[in-house]
Amino acid sequence: MNAGPIKTLGYLDPLWDPIYGYAQVEKIGDRLRIIGQMSHDTDGNLIGAAPVDAEGLPTDCSNMALQLRMAYANASKLLMLFGGSLDDVIEETLYVVDFGAAVPVIENVRQQAYGTRWPQCKSRLARTPLLLFPEQLVEIALTANIYKCHSHLNSGQTASASRKNEMTGTD
Repeated sequence: MNAGPIKTLGYLDPLWDPIYGYAQVEKIGDRLRIIGQMSHDTDGNLIGAAPVDAEGLPTDCSNMALQLRMAYANASKLLMLFGGSLDDVIEETLYVVDFGAAVPVIENVRQQAYGTRWPQCKSRLARTPLLLFPEQLVEIALTANIYKCHSHLNSGQTASASRKNEMTGTD
């Protein structure tokens, strides 16, 4: 009996992760879902933390580009854990606390992250009043398809045909 695709979880292990307790990446079959990517370093420190007021709201969003670059770098590390890269991303959502600060920097940061002006993924920008940490300005969620073509493909066989063969056990 086939139990379905195997689910695998992945983590970057910042120090606060055991407290909050979420897997940053979930792999089911060839699909990766990466959530909660922010600008933290390996010790869990937020890079480019925004100053906040007494209510915990950011007062300066000038580090939006820095936080966004670091969040893409962290997402890239998670993709590499499963043999993928940003080239495999098919969909992304950028959560930001300030559209005015995000819009002028997003195009350039995405171009740097993906290595092209026109990344081959759907993208959406969503405004949120707060993220996990008050000093946080941006968070990224990605979906990637990491299916790789196998070298045994001959010129007459497509990758989708090969995949169908692998799933049915035929050649």
